[in-house]
Amino acid sequence: MSDNSAPTLIGSTGDSLREAFGKALSEIAPDYPNLVVLDADVAGGTGVHNFRKAHPDKFVQCGIAEQNMMAAAGGLAAVGMLPVVTGFAVFLTRAYEQARLSIAYAGRNAKIVASHPGLDVGPDGASAQAFEDLAAFRAIPGMTVISPADPVEMKLATRAVLDFNGPVYMRTGRSGAKRIFGEDHVFEIGKGQIVRHGKDVTLIGCGVEVARCLEAADLLQEEGINARVVNMATIKPIDAELLTRCARETGCIVTAEDHNVYGGLGSAVAEAIVQGQPCPIEYVGIKDRFGSSGEPDELAELYGITAPFIATAAKRAIQRKRELA
Repeated sequence: MSDNSAPTLIGSTGDSLREAFGKALSEIAPDYPNLVVLDADVAGGTGVHNFRKAHPDKFVQCGIAEQNMMAAAGGLAAVGMLPVVTGFAVFLTRAYEQARLSIAYAGRNAKIVASHPGLDVGPDGASAQAFEDLAAFRAIPGMTVISPADPVEMKLATRAVLDFNGPVYMRTGRSGAKRIFGEDHVFEIGKGQIVRHGKDVTLIGCGVEVARCLEAADLLQEEGINARVVNMATIKPIDAELLTRCARETGCIVTAEDHNVYGGLGSAVAEAIVQGQPCPIEYVGIKDRFGSSGEPDELAELYGITAPFIATAAKRAIQRKRELA
């Protein structure tokens, strides 16, 4: 069995995930003649302004009418088109019923790509910060849910999503993202990946939290704690085989996400672990509250999802493991 490992290359901040998505979509569009991108008047904010400029004949402006846009995507998919619905995560929750009925229930091959998730929205504040989108879309039967970690993975995930047959919800991001992976990175829907080996605790992140997990592992190493880091870009279906292996080999787990601790990555990990290899789990995420205005990094510190908080959670998990030994 492969160890699902990948070399890490954490470094400078580059493109945001939304820009990486928009550029990738524009570049690979010629490979998908039936591709059409739907926008709710936020192309500049989702990264698809790149696509609109390069492929105006494949771009549909739906206006600020997310429910209509989502239903239209279902109709387009029904006649053989490959629709990609784009918007801000919080606004796409307006169209949850249409995503459920017109896309998932109908079995349509449509993709939903959401920018501005979680605290990454920053100054726009609580009304624009979606902390529950992963939980909501994960609960829709047949919906695949993805949250890539860096611009390299976002580019790979964009093609993988278009090649995948079935409805997908994928998060991007507003802020510049730290580069984690090299050009040799491999992305596969449904597979997690060990990006740093360790034996004392497993730190599992998705999206922007993967880079913070790597930073936390460095902090823990200074204290003699050897942390494993896993990039769990696919939240549904989650890689239960890898999770069981990590639980067995390290004995405790920390999950980290820019999302409510209820219903997202942490819940998905716990559901898999309890059926495979139960062990102590600590959750780093938004503690069931609404957000506030501020710069993303400041908010991440305020809401306790930065590297020091992950490291502290790891020490709690290790202590719980020792108490059970």
